[in-house]
Amino acid sequence: MNILWDFDGTLFDTYPAYTKVMSQVLGSGAEEKEIYGHLKISLGHAIEHYQMSESQLKEVDRLNQLIDPKDMIPFEQAEEVLKFADKNVIMTHKHRAGVLAVLKHHGWEKYFADMVTIDDGFPRKPDSASYLYLHKKHHIDLAIGDRLLDILPAKELGIAGCLFQNQQEGADYYLNHYSEFFNVVYPGNSAR
Repeated sequence: MNILWDFDGTLFDTYPAYTKVMSQVLGSGAEEKEIYGHLKISLGHAIEHYQMSESQLKEVDRLNQLIDPKDMIPFEQAEEVLKFADKNVIMTHKHRAGVLAVLKHHGWEKYFADMVTIDDGFPRKPDSASYLYLHKKHHIDLAIGDRLLDILPAKELGIAGCLFQNQQEGADYYLNHYSEFFNVVYPGNSAR
């Protein structure tokens, strides 16, 4: 099985760190729980909701780049799914340097055959161009993401989609925890 992964909120629990940064930039007018909820929809949604200025966006970007990779915590048992897959690839709106820093910190760079980042110039999700590129190269069987916009491009290409910690309608599979993967997504696997 070849799996296309989203990064933030799917492989790594990054939203708490991003929430703290956005809270710091917005100041006392926004509660972290509310910020977190808006970020889980999308960064664009949060930016629009808070009507963030260009200077605020620059400060968020600057502070996000200073987040220590140790503060990007991998989700429990995601590594078991990575080990199981024949091939793993990433499609993310993060910068490549940040993705590589987090992967290297956790010793996970060995699990990924390829990645597309914001640096590669593809349109943002849910546009399917980056997914089509990765699918042509790696014959993707499954896309896993924490938001609907992470799986919509896969569904457009006829690839199964799995939502992680999100029950929004539109996925083929739903996981609350990666321990469920082998029962929900790949029940025939006996090599666990």
